This record gives sequence, structure tokens and C-alpha cells, in this order.
Amino acid sequence: MKIGFIGLGNVGRKLAGSLIRNNFDVTVRDIDENLTNEFKKLGCKVVKSPKELAEQTDLIITSLPSPEVSAEVMESEDGILNGLSENKIWLEMSTTDEDEVKRLGNKVTSKKAIPLDGPVSGGCHRAATGNIAIFVGGERKAFEKILPALTVMGRKVLHTGELGSASVLKVITNYLASVHLVALGEAWTVAKKSNLDLAKTFKGIAVSSGNSFVHETESQVILNGSYNINFTMDLVLKDTGLFDSLAKKLKAPLEISPKIVKIFEDGQKKYGSRAWSSMIVKRMEDLNKIDFRAKGFPDELVDNEPEEKGYEI
Repeated sequence: MKIGFIGLGNVGRKLAGSLIRNNFDVTVRDIDENLTNEFKKLGCKVVKSPKELAEQTDLIITSLPSPEVSAEVMESEDGILNGLSENKIWLEMSTTDEDEVKRLGNKVTSKKAIPLDGPVSGGCHRAATGNIAIFVGGERKAFEKILPALTVMGRKVLHTGELGSASVLKVITNYLASVHLVALGEAWTVAKKSNLDLAKTFKGIAVSSGNSFVHETESQVILNGSYNINFTMDLVLKDTGLFDSLAKKLKAPLEISPKIVKIFEDGQKKYGSRAWSSMIVKRMEDLNKIDFRAKGFPDELVDNEPEEKGYEI
């Protein structure tokens, strides 16, 4: 199977790297030539357009920053749709809107190709080692066909149902992560002002009912002070906005979600759209004139678990 990969950003280049490391035939495309040159040195083919990539590969993967960018890559004159043909598979690994992936999916189907959505969850550090989780929605036979590629990009792979279901689940999980992060800002505030040892507090939360994946990962770079989680404020606002919009579309009135959106809007205003998302806790640091520093924590997360072949859950 020849695989085409478009979008070599923080997550995309790590997913593509896992495919290369496991000897898949990979062709890449990104607007940043510095990134494509890195992959060319690894033996990848580099093409000049998404259309050319789609023509030359069997599985076309997109990992892009927004639904708008995905639409451009798919629908432009030199886009993926104009390079698709029968039985090719498009896997949208970007975090996107259910309606949008279905809209583009209909266009893919009209070319007699097969659409799947396959967002990832678990952080850039796990994408680097192939230990991230992957949700996939769409035709079961197509999912099974590309499962060998999925199980080197990720460790735990879940087929969620019809096209779009994976995108809904991803938006839900990202919303929960954002809530946990905001709550951690308040938890660290109370811990600091109570004069607790923050390193011991980290361990205590980690073994308690209050633990979360966000605490185990993001609290480390918060306590270090780098905040470097390889994920930015604008991306959180995209994700929380998608969740909030989905709830409105479903006519499901929510209480916490609108507040989370406003909090991250304030964080983006204060620290910038490209600030690391974990800097949202700095709002509490600034408000209370404190910091959450502790010794012994890394400035960037590294996945210390060995790379293992993935499997369907």
C-alpha cells in the first residue's frame, strides 16, 4: 500500500515518521519546504500538490490545523479530490467538524473512493513513539484494509462507527481535556496558597480520584514553567468551539462549555494565539500573584514507554 501524507505539523510529522520507521512507502506534501526536505532525506517522495499525491498513492492521509485548511486541500483545483479514483481511501486525521467531514466524504464517494475520519488523542509525545490512540469512523472494510498502517501510527485503535462518529468523539475528549486543564489551574492555586509542597501534591493527585491524563502530562510542564505541551491556544479554541457548536446544533443546553470557551478566549487575548495551551493556568498565577514552580519536572514531555505494535480495542 502506498501512503500519501499531507500536513507535517506538530502531530502530522510524528505520525508520518512512524509510518516511515516501520517501512511503509510514504509520499509527503506540506507548504513548508523545510519540513518536506527533512522527509526527503529519510527517503520519502515529495510532491508539489495534493492532487499529485492522491494520484500516486492508495491511502491519502490529511493532518491539518482546521476544517477550513482541510477544505482547501481537498477542494482546490490541485486538491485531493481531483486526484482521487476508484477504491482509494481518504483518511482525515485532523480534528474537524462532523458535518464538514461528511460533506467532504460525499465528494470523495462521488469519485468512487472511500472516506474515513481518524483523529488522534494522547499528545504529541505519544504520536512520536506510535503510542497515541486513534479513533476511526467510516466503512468497516476500509478500516480493516488500512489497520496495518493505523497500528504503527497508534497503539490503541477504535472503530467508532459511521463516518463522522470519530470526529464527534474526538471533540468530546478534547473538550474534557480543556475542562481538566482549567480546573488544574484552580487546584494548583489552592495548593500553592496552602503552602503545600507542589512536587508532593503532583504525586498525591496522580494516585487519587482527582487524577486525569491532563494532570499526568500537562501538570509536569506547568510545574517546570515551560508550559510546552506542543499544542496552542488557537487550537484549543477551535476544539472547544467545535464542541460548543455541536451542542447548540443538538439543542443541548450546557453550563460549563460556554464558560470554557470564554476562559480560553481570555487566555488567547492575554498570551497570544500561538501560546502553549497549558498557559491557560497562568491566568490564575497572574490573578493571585503566584507561580506553580517545582523542581524535578521536564520542560518538554517525552514518552518513556517502548514503542509497541498497536491493536484494535
